[in-house]
Amino acid sequence: IYTLSLHDALPIYELGILGGVIMERLILYFSRAGENDFKGGIKFLEKGNTEVVAEKIRKIAGGTLFKVEPEIPYSDDYNICLEETRRDIKADARPKVKAIPSNMEKYDEVLILYPNYHNTFPMPMFTVLEQLSFQGKIIKPLCTHEGGGLGDSIADIEKICKGAVIEEGLAIRGSYVDECDHELELWLKKRSRKT
Repeated sequence: IYTLSLHDALPIYELGILGGVIMERLILYFSRAGENDFKGGIKFLEKGNTEVVAEKIRKIAGGTLFKVEPEIPYSDDYNICLEETRRDIKADARPKVKAIPSNMEKYDEVLILYPNYHNTFPMPMFTVLEQLSFQGKIIKPLCTHEGGGLGDSIADIEKICKGAVIEEGLAIRGSYVDECDHELELWLKKRSRKT
């Protein structure tokens, strides 16, 4: 039995109801504040673009937020961060993270949110995803970017998240995350297996 306050009351699709069953939703995301690419320039962000989107999704549709945080964070300096992330990808590194989500069995749907780092998601996301079971789960991927779109990230998710139904991904420009609510609502409603 779910008890919702008036504040928590959401339309049916936002509760994550599929086939008459209320689904538990995990919003698993990586985000980095500091200097970021912004409309062709560099802008310092107090909160990373992907975190802004994760919080919007929580407000629109509910779910449990889980932020993937590397033990050694990437630099706030944009150019140094580029070097660090490029180095990790070249080495196929799996950076240590502060925590891994637990109780995955209680989640029916997992939203995987991440910035596009060199045509895929950040290596700390590989660290986490490779340690979880996605058997029988619905996955909705979302990428923030400033021109690279989803890149190869969907193919990488398909390789790692065996046994999951992977739905169509959404790419949102980081410089427009403050204006993406309607786009998020449409994407969250959509039930379309990626082909």
